[in-house]
Amino acid sequence: MLTGIQVLLLGGDARQLEVIRKLAELDASVTVSGFEGLHSSLDGAVHAEFDEQLFDNIDALLLPAVGTDDQGLIHTVFSDREIRLLDQHLARAPKHCKVYTGMAKTYLREICQQNGLELIEFFERDDVAIYNSIPTAEGAIMLAIQNTDITIHGSTSMVLGFGRTGFTMARTLQGLGADVLVGVRRGEHFARAAEMGFKPFYTSKLLEYTGNIDLLFNTIPTMIVTAQIIANLPSRAVIIDLASKPGGTDFRFAEKRGIKAMLAPGLPGIVAPKTAGRIIADCLSQLIMDDSIKRGNGQ
Repeated sequence: MLTGIQVLLLGGDARQLEVIRKLAELDASVTVSGFEGLHSSLDGAVHAEFDEQLFDNIDALLLPAVGTDDQGLIHTVFSDREIRLLDQHLARAPKHCKVYTGMAKTYLREICQQNGLELIEFFERDDVAIYNSIPTAEGAIMLAIQNTDITIHGSTSMVLGFGRTGFTMARTLQGLGADVLVGVRRGEHFARAAEMGFKPFYTSKLLEYTGNIDLLFNTIPTMIVTAQIIANLPSRAVIIDLASKPGGTDFRFAEKRGIKAMLAPGLPGIVAPKTAGRIIADCLSQLIMDDSIKRGNGQ
């Protein structure tokens, strides 16, 4: 239980509603800001106008999946009002307060460091990333179906990267009957992909494998689908880039060549916000509980 724990949650989207519900169930005292446009209840949380005083005496500050932009602006789906996190806000938070977000930009990292507050990026955790890879793969399949005139079954599909998202993406395509090529950079990933029945190749030889594919799913967050690669793709190919912005595709050249290419980060929050919210909620509640136990034990 989180009885007596003071949590401040700022902005976000439908995923945060599941976080609020979970924390309220565990008896945390939850204050939220940036939800005045929501037309349903907040499951026991208290809504407050954004103000410096909200940061007094809090044990945890919860921010959206991408904490802030490069100027401190917090994304708010349920509000038209601007919420900007500044150094002066964090200066009021107790030193034991933890700041939680999915992934942080340099701005957020710097103001947390300046104020001696620990920043926790939960998308870096294996458990969260693996669970999130499921709605990511489902969303990518949805985009592929919407943007092609063929079935996934029988298609030649390529997945670049064999990390947590790439692994699930390749397995999902295989389950739907696609012929799956997997681009890897490490020997152990090559061996695992071969063992699972995929057709592995090293990304250094990517150009050799792109001449006859229908779908290309990229999970590598560096420029890998270059103009040279795109020039070698058949005109029917569709590129779905799942890497974080700005992705790993030369979208300008793809458009010039007439290849359909789309950047699709954050699919869990778009295609399955309730499931994605539960994944985040379970992780956050456990992290906050663990921190509370440590502080209670004087650690």
